[in-house]
Amino acid sequence: MSRKKKILIGVGVFALVAILMVSALMGGRGDGVRVRTENVERRDLVARVSATGHIEPKTAVDISADVSGRIVELTVEEGDDVDEGQLLLVIDDARFQAALQRSEASLADAIATEARARAGADQASRDWERIRDLKSRLPEMVTETEFETARTTSEVQARLAESARHGVEAARAGVRESEDQLSKTVIRAPMSGRVTRLNVERGETAVVGTMNNPGSLLLTVSDMSVMEAVIEVDETDVPEISPGDSTVVRIDAFGDREFVGRVTTIGNSSLRPRASLGSDQAIDFEVRVTLDDTDAELRTDLSATADVITEVMPDAVSIPIIALTLLDADEFEAIPNESDTTSVGEDPGNEDGVEGVFVVEDGIARFQPVEVGIAGDSYFEVVSGLEEGATIVSGTFQAIRDLSDGDEVRVDEDRSSSAGTGSEAESQD
Repeated sequence: MSRKKKILIGVGVFALVAILMVSALMGGRGDGVRVRTENVERRDLVARVSATGHIEPKTAVDISADVSGRIVELTVEEGDDVDEGQLLLVIDDARFQAALQRSEASLADAIATEARARAGADQASRDWERIRDLKSRLPEMVTETEFETARTTSEVQARLAESARHGVEAARAGVRESEDQLSKTVIRAPMSGRVTRLNVERGETAVVGTMNNPGSLLLTVSDMSVMEAVIEVDETDVPEISPGDSTVVRIDAFGDREFVGRVTTIGNSSLRPRASLGSDQAIDFEVRVTLDDTDAELRTDLSATADVITEVMPDAVSIPIIALTLLDADEFEAIPNESDTTSVGEDPGNEDGVEGVFVVEDGIARFQPVEVGIAGDSYFEVVSGLEEGATIVSGTFQAIRDLSDGDEVRVDEDRSSSAGTGSEAESQD
């Protein structure tokens, strides 16, 4: 085959490929971008904040020992119900009994010392009175030295008696302290409830409890009549939550069963000090939800997930969350709409672009700015920009992301929605 013929064949093949590519591109543009659509409808929207945490009693008392010693009696087991004042455990009191006896002996000695000192003070006072009386009647009978000696002796004895009295008070305080130490060898229930944690056995040594020594915790008594869900809420969600907000709690141990409660307290500082966190770690706040009465046998430390209802908007004009996108202000020409309060090309407060949706009219997607309100699980409330009944592009995510104002679209009838008024859907693709 000649060189010229080969060149002609190559040019022909190239031209054919080019024609086919142009044809395919033109055909694809004619079909338009394949999208799903949905009509703007009214729905009951519920804004909520979700967080995880655990279950614990509203009131629980951790019991530690105030004195050290071997546990000689333990009357309860974990899970037992106890009444206020019921005996829980006893610590060996031998050395505390001995300390009390020493204190009582010291008190007796102090009382005797006070009695001697008081008697001496009384005698010195009487001698001083006689010397003073005699000197006033017969000055020549009492020398100045005798007079001063009697007065000084009386004052010294009075001070000694006063000191002895303070010694008695100190001894009595020592007795009270010893009695208090002895009484602390017997530990009773501070309230009625259930023993939810028991960390010791009979024969073990109880150590004095301190905040920095978790090993000193003997047991915990909890009031199981009022339970709370303690959840960790991200700092960005905390401003949305208020005391009294209704909450739905799901406890892992109870499957899909839902428990109802209300927010009672919101932490004023983060759970973990900011200084101890890295720059990329989340800041969480503790939120406590008091659960309504239930017949379920709840236990402390059960894992839980809570949905705090922060706002409810009934019968709101709404759009799917997935439908909302961003465009630069110079990339579209807004569709005239009586409910639209945003001027064409005006940025409604978003520095990254204009929020809006693609409205489908006669097979053309036109970008329309909208202002949204509360966010439900899958839908946004429309504050302005759209009217009920408008058809908008609702998927897919990639299709919405790739769309431009004025693009032709082809509706996927199998996956588009035009249902009537209802509640918010569970999810969006």
